[in-house]
Amino acid sequence: MTAVRDVASPPRSLPANDRFLRACRREPVDRTPVWFMRQAGRYDPQYRALRERYSLMDIFRNAELCARVMLLPVRRLGVDAAVLFADITLPFLGMGVAFTFRENVGPVLDAPLRDAAAVARLQPFEPQAHVPAVLEAIRIAGRESPVPLIGFAGGPFTLASYLIEGGPARDFTETKVVMLTQRATWEQLMERLTEATIAYLGAQVDAGVHAVQLFDSWAGALGPDDYREFVLPHARRIFEAVRALDIPTIHFATGAAGILPLLVEAGGDVLGVDWRIPLDEAWRRTGYRSGIQGNLDPATALAPFSIVAARAAEILRGGADRPGHIFNLGHGVLPGTPPETLQRLVEVVHTYRHEPAGAG
Repeated sequence: MTAVRDVASPPRSLPANDRFLRACRREPVDRTPVWFMRQAGRYDPQYRALRERYSLMDIFRNAELCARVMLLPVRRLGVDAAVLFADITLPFLGMGVAFTFRENVGPVLDAPLRDAAAVARLQPFEPQAHVPAVLEAIRIAGRESPVPLIGFAGGPFTLASYLIEGGPARDFTETKVVMLTQRATWEQLMERLTEATIAYLGAQVDAGVHAVQLFDSWAGALGPDDYREFVLPHARRIFEAVRALDIPTIHFATGAAGILPLLVEAGGDVLGVDWRIPLDEAWRRTGYRSGIQGNLDPATALAPFSIVAARAAEILRGGADRPGHIFNLGHGVLPGTPPETLQRLVEVVHTYRHEPAGAG
């Protein structure tokens, strides 16, 4: 197994607010920590102003600008963690894959990879050479942030789906066809992506992140048998490699109610779940073997705040009496979300008072 490095990272200084990290370790916290996926994004007027001047690639290639975007929601919303501002497909830049970011669509490849020859042409990803600005942005943000920094990478199935489908997909038909009919090609692709992800997460930890999340966002498109056979070994290898670095890890997928125990088996100190299953049910289903993150429906944040607050309270009652809950949305913040709603939601989470928790 490829290790991230020969020895674990040296001890790093912790930010003043470390309740997110303590919750990841299922330690008692003074209040439930909260952050939001895509918390730096188009809902924020300051971010929209920047995007009028800079493309996504401009930001990803400018360390100062990237760090600034990372910290915008920390200052505006009062969240308990900052998250790397990047895209899960950035490693493709160093692997010889040509793609563009299409507005309101996402990354779109010039040519999908659907056979062994195309996979064989993939080049090794070297984070220091291929995404130096992203790593420098972590170092800059780390010097300024009062909260922990979360790094991330795409999970193996999700990255494979982008490469095979050529962009965002709905049914993942092409991906499943390659997976089921070209086993050697699939394994070669997953091997390349696993190596790239291990290298990428290791470089982020070196740069200063305090935790990492693996976004295997579309793994819920698979049934349990296919996930166990075609994806789980590769996800497990990633988590085993990162475990040597002694930082918390989060494993996240959407639409994954049918494979939640397998996601926990694959690895991660915290399981991120979406809104399609009650948080307490997800926790029970996985035997309380990890912390849990989630899981307000992002669309709820577009409703009147009385509804937002009531739904948040349901989630807090359902899961947070047990150490290890991190409040989040079930996926990313939607562009039309009022910033004031997120600010008030953070206050609701932080001021919610729980009954004493029982052992679990």
